[in-house]
This record gives sequence, structure tokens and C-alpha cells, in this order.
Amino acid sequence: MFNLDEQVKIILKGVEDLIDEKDLREKLTNAHKEGRQLVVKLGLDPSAPDIHLGHTVVLRKMKQLQDLGHKVVIIIGDFTGKIGDPTGKSQARKALTTEQVLENAKTYQEQIFKVLDKEKTEVRFNSEWLGKLNFEDVVKLAATITVARMLEREDFKKRYESHTPISVHEFFYPLMQGYDSVAIKADIELGGTDQRFNLLMGRALQKEFGQDSQVVIMMPIIEGLDGVNKMSKSLGNYIGVDEEAGVMYQKAMEIPDSLIVKYYNLVTDVHPDVVAEIEKDLKEDRKNPRDIKMELAKEIVRLYHGEEKANFAEERFKSVFQKGQIPVDILTVEADANDFDLAQIIVDNKLTPSKSELRRLVKQGGVKVNSEKIADLQEVVAEGELVVQIGKKKFIKVVVK
Repeated sequence: MFNLDEQVKIILKGVEDLIDEKDLREKLTNAHKEGRQLVVKLGLDPSAPDIHLGHTVVLRKMKQLQDLGHKVVIIIGDFTGKIGDPTGKSQARKALTTEQVLENAKTYQEQIFKVLDKEKTEVRFNSEWLGKLNFEDVVKLAATITVARMLEREDFKKRYESHTPISVHEFFYPLMQGYDSVAIKADIELGGTDQRFNLLMGRALQKEFGQDSQVVIMMPIIEGLDGVNKMSKSLGNYIGVDEEAGVMYQKAMEIPDSLIVKYYNLVTDVHPDVVAEIEKDLKEDRKNPRDIKMELAKEIVRLYHGEEKANFAEERFKSVFQKGQIPVDILTVEADANDFDLAQIIVDNKLTPSKSELRRLVKQGGVKVNSEKIADLQEVVAEGELVVQIGKKKFIKVVVK
């Protein structure tokens, strides 16, 4: 049964900005009366194929719209990717080759279907329509917007004021992304807050082409595990969608308490009413934040690995990190007794970033071998099986031969 307020409540969960709610309600109501789906657009420029939870914020909102019965269209920017989105860049982004774009697009598709229902998702490549435009079409498209309007965009404005070169082709990126909305007659487009200019371009161009302007839904940028910086692989503060269940759960438990509600809103499908109760529990100290975070960690793992692995990850966390037991599924490596360098083994397997950092941890008493704290790595006897523990969370078993 159609419930307008319920749909709007779910759609607005975690949303940073909406343009605008009146249009959204009107589109939802009309689509229901006409017995049709709203076309929901997300453009992906396949410049970097690895996806972490930060990237899934918009995908998760697409999934919620999909579950409400609307038509999700993913547009792979195989044409625009060869130009490069200048958003947020202080200089022109290097263009990708056709081969690079297609390879990244393949990886993207594999990863986005960890969130979206593949059977209900339409994937289009924007070369399908952009590649067919002739020069006259391009000139007409360019005539719909002024240079002054383009320079309102923050990154272009900064580069213009600092006399950093701006190539004419860079102005075409937002035009082409906006034209994608015209091509598929989008009712709603999603994106991050950093894509505001490009998203609004779609609204403007649809009006120029005699279409109803799309509703724009902008999702916030999510902070990583450090609670400060944007989630990023380069900063190491991320949770990857391809990571093992135990690692994913463990990382989720590192989220600062202050971000629990934000993560519930942005990276889960938990109903907004339930999230509101969780927020109330935290504000009124009705539940321990650690327990709520464990529920969050389990929910995140369940989304990507299923119920069984989520339960296993939870039990593993309880036994290893709450009861201090050694996990049974730790990484195991072999080492040669005649060429034994424990510090190098630890660094090579990324338990610490460097030997100097490892020495610091040893000095602080943060390294154990077979449950005994060590004061000097050189004193470790190279024989048998050595279970090395770095801090509370990192383990490796070294089998010496």
C-alpha cells in the first residue's frame, strides 16, 4: 500500500541536502497514480575502481529507493571518464584511456552489486548518447550555459583567481553529466555534496530540453575510522566492501562513539525510526555505546557477508578482544630458521608499517610471542610455532622450519 510520508521518511534518511521536497512528493504521488517507477540516476566515473564504505553511502540510498519499487539506473561514464571530472581538483585531471575506463567499469560493476540488486538495476554507458552528438549538437549544448555560471563552481573559481589554467574541455564535463539526465529522463539524481554543481546542471538542462527537472538528493561525506578525515584508503581509515567478515567487524568497532548514528544512517538500511531510538538510547545513556556499536558492526558485516558470517565475526570479536583469547583463524606464514627475521616478517605482512614502529611497540610492551611480552625481538628463539600478537587486535602465526 502506497504511503507517501513513509517513502519520504526513508528517502530522507541521512540526506545532507534535497532539491526539493515539494518536487519529490509530487513525483512520488504522480508516479503512484500513473502506475510507473521513478527513474533514479547515479553517475559513476570509473577513475578508481576500489570501493569502500565511504563510496557506498550513495549506493545504499539507491538500494533504499530500489526497495521502494523505483527504477535504478547506473550510468558508467565511459565517455566522460576519458575527460576526467575536475571536481575538487586544483588542476586538470589526467584523462583515462578507453581500456582503463572499461577495466575500471568492470570492477565497479562487480562491487556495486554487493549493494544493489543486480536483477533490478539498469546499467548504461554514456558513450551510448554522448558518442552520437555531432559538433552542432555540442555547440547547442554549450550555448545553454554561460562562462560566468561555470566560474561559480568553486574549483573553477579558485583556479581562475589563482591564474591556474582551465582547459575549455573541462567545462564540458558538467554539461555532459547533466545531459545524461536528459538522455534517460531522470526523475531523481543522487550524488555527494561535492557534486552539487554537476547535479544541478542536470536540472537546468532538463528544463532547456522541455523535461521536468529532476529532484537532486545529496549525501554527506562520511568520516573514516579516525573520526576526523574523510574515509580514504590512502589514510588507512576505511572499511573495504571486499574485506573479510572478521576484519570488517573489527574495523567497525573502531568507529568513534560520536559517529555511531551517522554510520547507521549512511551505511545501513536500518529504518529511520529504529535509528531514532538508537540515537535516543545514546543520548539518555540507556545502553552502553559499545553494545550499540557491536550491533552496528554486525549489521554492516551482515549486509556484505550474510547472517552466518556476521554471527561468526561477532563471536570471534568477543573471544579475541573481550576475553583475550587467541583466534583460530589467524594468518599463518612459514619462515626459514637459518634466515629468520621476525621484524621483517611482521612488516612484510603489514602488521606494522615499519620496523621502527615495531621497535616502539616492543619498548612499550605491546608485543607478545606465545602470550609472553617481549623486550627484544632478537631474543625470540627461531623454532616451532610462534604466535605473535601486536597490540590487542593483530595476530600472526610463524611456523619456523
